[in-house]
Amino acid sequence: MSLQINDVAPDFEAETTEGRIRFHDWIGDSWAVLFSHPKNFTPVCTTELGYMAKLKPEFDRRNVKIIGLSVDPLDRHSAWAKDIEETQGFAPNYPMIADPDLSISKAWGMLPASANGDASKRTAADNQTVRNVFVVGPDKKIKLILVYPMTTGRNFDEVQVLRVVDSLQLTARHKVATPVNWKQGEDVIIAGSVTDDDARKTYPRGWKAPRPYIRIVPQPRD
Repeated sequence: MSLQINDVAPDFEAETTEGRIRFHDWIGDSWAVLFSHPKNFTPVCTTELGYMAKLKPEFDRRNVKIIGLSVDPLDRHSAWAKDIEETQGFAPNYPMIADPDLSISKAWGMLPASANGDASKRTAADNQTVRNVFVVGPDKKIKLILVYPMTTGRNFDEVQVLRVVDSLQLTARHKVATPVNWKQGEDVIIAGSVTDDDARKTYPRGWKAPRPYIRIVPQPRD
């Protein structure tokens, strides 16, 4: 199963380090970031989990819940958390999903449906495609999918997640798009679906237009 942007995120029930959850209920009215890992006690993922714990207040400020997934049993997650805290300075302060039967990884298209076997006997190389970042909106639809190789650590703060979340939330509230390298507070572009007549109602002071199809306005303030 291949997931696309705007697909409904597959719901599931699972054991996590913070108790059993049903994913859609857990999201509630928030946004969510689900980031996955091929195996516990892997070096790159250890650095990522620690950094996400450090960054959690930034996600909280944006009403974004974060949750990790690793293809290993729950008891292995607890042991890994100690290593993460000792080596990275921060222990996971968000739930980690156990996926020992691979069902969630398969439902989310990170492993083929034919994948099977005891998760504890599978290697990180067996699960190397479980290296994704999904952003899910309050409507439970997927807004962003990023896929990384095992040897490249993910950038969770600027371009790769926080900046994108800022853009996703802004464009969900207003009929605008964010240009290349956009950051919070910078000018935005009126969405192409908005006619000039409708745009004048929202932006009576007009806009900059280096071309008729590029209509630049200050970022809307809620």
